[in-house]
Amino acid sequence: MAVKNHNVEYKSNLYVAESYSGKGKYLKRIRYHGRGMFGIMDKVYCHYFVKLVEGSPPKTPEKTSFDQAKEYVQNLRNRTIVHSL
Repeated sequence: MAVKNHNVEYKSNLYVAESYSGKGKYLKRIRYHGRGMFGIMDKVYCHYFVKLVEGSPPKTPEKTSFDQAKEYVQNLRNRTIVHSL
């Protein structure tokens, strides 16, 4: 589809630049139980968006596990706790 409709040269030359989801429909349905009882069942839908970009993907420097742990601890220290004593 990308080659035909969007003037992309090669479909193998695409990579995912962004990917996110958004809210969709929210439906309430009735689910029947025994003895004349019922429950409310929620059907939740979402919209999923993917942004494809032509070219080679950008190089990302790989982090070691020590660097990831260091960054995690730093994020914990920088957070602010709201409505606390």
